Amino acid sequence: MKELKVTELSKTYGDKDIFNEISFLIHTHDRIGLIGVNGTGKTSLLSILSGKEKGDGDRQSVFYPRDYRVGYLSQATDLAEELTVLEAVFQGESEQLKAVKRYEAALMILEQDGENIEAQKEFQLAQDAMTEKDAWMTDTNAKIILQKLGIQELNKKIKELSGGQKKRVGLAQVLIDEPDLLLLDEPTNHLDYQTIEWLEDYLRQYRGSLVMVTHDRYFLDRVTNRIFELSYGQLHEYKGNYGTYLLEKSERDRVEGEQEEKRKQLYKQELSWMRAGAKARTTKQQARINRFEDLKDNLYQVKHSEDIEIDIATQRLGKKVFELKDASYKIGGKTILEHFDLLIQSRERLGITGANGAGKSTLLNLLAGRLELDTGMLSVGETVRLAYYTQENEAMDNDKRMIAYLQEAAEAVTRQDGTQMSVAELLERFLFPRHVHGTKLGKLSGGEKRRLYLLKLLVAQPNVLLLDEPTNDLDIDTLTILEDYLQSFPGAIITVSHDRYFLDKVAEKLLVFEGDAQIQPYFGSINDYLLEDRITETSQSEPVKVDADITPIQKEKKKLSYMEQREWETIEDKIGSLEEAIEQLTQEMNNQGSDFTKLQKIQQEITEKETMLEEKMNRWEYLSEWAD
Repeated sequence: MKELKVTELSKTYGDKDIFNEISFLIHTHDRIGLIGVNGTGKTSLLSILSGKEKGDGDRQSVFYPRDYRVGYLSQATDLAEELTVLEAVFQGESEQLKAVKRYEAALMILEQDGENIEAQKEFQLAQDAMTEKDAWMTDTNAKIILQKLGIQELNKKIKELSGGQKKRVGLAQVLIDEPDLLLLDEPTNHLDYQTIEWLEDYLRQYRGSLVMVTHDRYFLDRVTNRIFELSYGQLHEYKGNYGTYLLEKSERDRVEGEQEEKRKQLYKQELSWMRAGAKARTTKQQARINRFEDLKDNLYQVKHSEDIEIDIATQRLGKKVFELKDASYKIGGKTILEHFDLLIQSRERLGITGANGAGKSTLLNLLAGRLELDTGMLSVGETVRLAYYTQENEAMDNDKRMIAYLQEAAEAVTRQDGTQMSVAELLERFLFPRHVHGTKLGKLSGGEKRRLYLLKLLVAQPNVLLLDEPTNDLDIDTLTILEDYLQSFPGAIITVSHDRYFLDKVAEKLLVFEGDAQIQPYFGSINDYLLEDRITETSQSEPVKVDADITPIQKEKKKLSYMEQREWETIEDKIGSLEEAIEQLTQEMNNQGSDFTKLQKIQQEITEKETMLEEKMNRWEYLSEWAD
């Protein structure tokens, strides 16, 4: 069993201690979620584990076997712009991947010129190499990963892809390589719900180890079996998933709170002694003075996000906020809105979600007045005071200090009870300790800049919030504070998000963008919507015939109906047939030659059979509860 060992790792940036002699082990099959406030070093730790950065000093801190391979997906994917997608995804160094890369490249050339003798020879050699290196299953797995991630145009250049497409290519690259340790920094960004659910299943079954940073708390809960929390230069370990972590963290915070009270009492005693004019005449007295200084420095270090709230007043908002009437809009030949009507009123809690590229952010830009409708009308309420949190920060002067940046918006804000709160106090409430308020913006991490940008918008005391993917670059602690603030926010909130946890906490109504100007309203949570969507897909793929005289199944159901009993008697045979069909198709794919069209057709058949098998297994599980 391979493992990675870290001993006494330290890292400092300028005068900021990121890690202070942290140590841990990563075992095979570990699924580790790495969490912590932005700026505590999550990305730095992943970078050090990947070998891209080093810890402080000359002493080695990271140890692993010589044949240990690490795959790293960073937030900003670093792919050579001139590579094709095919060349990028097969960048791994294993012999199997090299054979697959050669085979796929030869296949592409042969498709373009099937009569080329040299191309035919190269393809035959590539086939032989695939067999020699036992790489056919690697090729099959790679095709499944590419298909699930929606990567189809393998001959396209990286420079021609959008940021979201590049992220998916980077994810495909590390998954296809199958390293001993996967390091994933925000892997769910730019993925739709179906892909996220597939990735959850894939990572749960991954043969190696995993360390990931993610804001998606449902994803974190369903994948991880260990949690690493970075806080004040230290690493705290928790066994279990995110739900277990929350329980254990709550208990740790309670104990720390009790210890903090004891420290405060001790501090008062020491303060009295110091004020009495103690002089360091003896070693014992000097030790006591040193202890007093330590107490003073650390007294207010313990802060917990659940104890922090943002209490900012807003201006009165009229009943009508936005109204779109018969709105139509096209961009780049793509129809985003077509005769679309929408009324948003005060206290609205609207979540906008759905397919990538379907126009969700475009709708926000239209509401914010940054784009104009082709036809139709947009009406904005007279009392609207808008804040728009976009996916990109506004330009920041790196030489400006944090507190001065906020003071550009206001010197102080008004609480809901009418009292004033200084910008410095607000920074502390948003997890920026007082000693960092003078930090220059250029020294902040990307996540810290996003947090500060959000806070600047809130300082302006808006009554309508437009939020475009607010969870992408914010840490979980900040998200918890933001969610609590939004739940008590007296104005309207319109947010674009793929974060299921965030939408469940914030949104009361959904607009689901399906593409081609198809926009479906849904009243309820995102989880309810996804459940109904899966049920609808199942019923459409295989309708269940029910006799008219059979009454609906009630909760007090005790046994199977007549039709269900007949279904139960044959379902295991159907499951076996599907499993056999999938095995035969997989074998057929492995033995395929140069017919790429045939390969695609077989892969499509495998996907269809796998979907049917999953539905049958779910059905078997349900029927088994009532079968005799």
